[in-house]
Amino acid sequence: MIIEELEKLIDTGEKIDVEFKKSENDLNKDVYESVCSFNNRNGGHLFLGIVDETKKICGVNPSRIDKMIKDFTTSINNANKINPPMYLTPEVYEIEGKKIIYIRIPEGTQVRRLNGRIWDRTYEGDIDITDNAELVYKMYARKQSTYFVNKVYPNFGLDYLDFDVIRRAKKMAVSRVDNHAWVDMTEEEILRSSGLILSDPDTGREGITLASILLFGKDTTIMSVLPQYKTDAIFRVKNLDRYDDREVIITNLIDSYRRLMDFGKKHLNDIFVLDGDQSVSARDKILREIISNILAHRDYSNAYTAQFVIEKDKVFTKNSNLPHGHGELQLTKFEPFPKNPPISKVFREIGYADELGSGMRNANKYTKLYSGGTPKFIEDNIFEIVIPMDNVATLQVGPENTDKETNKETSKETNKETSERIIEIMRETPEISVKEIAQILDISVGGIRYHINKMKESGLIKHIGSTKRGKWIIYKE
Repeated sequence: MIIEELEKLIDTGEKIDVEFKKSENDLNKDVYESVCSFNNRNGGHLFLGIVDETKKICGVNPSRIDKMIKDFTTSINNANKINPPMYLTPEVYEIEGKKIIYIRIPEGTQVRRLNGRIWDRTYEGDIDITDNAELVYKMYARKQSTYFVNKVYPNFGLDYLDFDVIRRAKKMAVSRVDNHAWVDMTEEEILRSSGLILSDPDTGREGITLASILLFGKDTTIMSVLPQYKTDAIFRVKNLDRYDDREVIITNLIDSYRRLMDFGKKHLNDIFVLDGDQSVSARDKILREIISNILAHRDYSNAYTAQFVIEKDKVFTKNSNLPHGHGELQLTKFEPFPKNPPISKVFREIGYADELGSGMRNANKYTKLYSGGTPKFIEDNIFEIVIPMDNVATLQVGPENTDKETNKETSKETNKETSERIIEIMRETPEISVKEIAQILDISVGGIRYHINKMKESGLIKHIGSTKRGKWIIYKE
């Protein structure tokens, strides 16, 4: 910035995007409040060495400038101070024979906190809005008005996409819904109707978007625009220092979803449970929700590698995130926010996801049926989902080994013994609950349900009456 522009800004005085701090020898304590406020609003200009009310240039002590700049840059790069950290470059200028420090603060793409508090900028100055739920909500909504995945690539034609993948997605959508809107559309019409071809707001030129490339792009196209993009699938039960099985997935989101589902099915038991009067795969329901989350709701502007990890006692996912809060989400208080609407829309059309906010409810429901546990959803710069598994995940897992037949026979004997113990308990106490059986045998609720479902399918047992007042019928004496 040239001196004349700085002088013009100073002459206009303090306003919503201009702030003066005296800071002759040290940084004012409220300097960081202004930095956080500007970033959370529309950006702004911060001047050190100017008296706020009079616009008088008092200047910064030249012998203190280096230390002040060092202290400033250290603080804003400290996640314990400002989160997410910032990277700003203060500049030193001389006006009227005195040194001033000028700092340009850009508008942020996500909400920032100073010492855990949220600051916003108004014409009256910097205000702490942390405890004002309505203002915080509006700030998050404002930050989501534009999306990184809507970035337009005018120089990329449709030949940068894989039309086979688009046709597969069309087939999936049409098979799910009679007279689906896509049924008579061409590939280009599907892209346009889904908001995957847009005009660049700066140049007015039309092109495919980043969301379009992520969903349907050729692998080379994806790597050319987002070289850091990948998803790491890890199975780690025996080799805890590294992994027992791993797959690094670098392809379009449609195929990434399928490969992650296959990885999960390969290493997790398929326990069928009753959802109402229908038998469903709780495993597949859980995988669907957590995999669609790490693919559709990821912050693709961040180079953090998304993770899908299966361990002995849990499954967890991690992905970069533009947080709307910090800490564990509560199902009863959860307010869903759209992260990447174009990607989510396509996922809903082809059956990879449901309406916004349903994933957390479904994961909670089916985890309780699968393992008896309660999942955790942790909102931060890295969004984490933790699905407790107990022993359910290790009954039948891992790559083949030389003792495959021995392990198979041992597993059969163990399952048979457990089933016989369950039948014995049911015979003695027909009205006993699944939870009580689990406590007696010291096995997870999900593990007991696994054996019960197997015995039901074989016609060995049956439950009549309600869950609380019913009883077990044993057909095998």
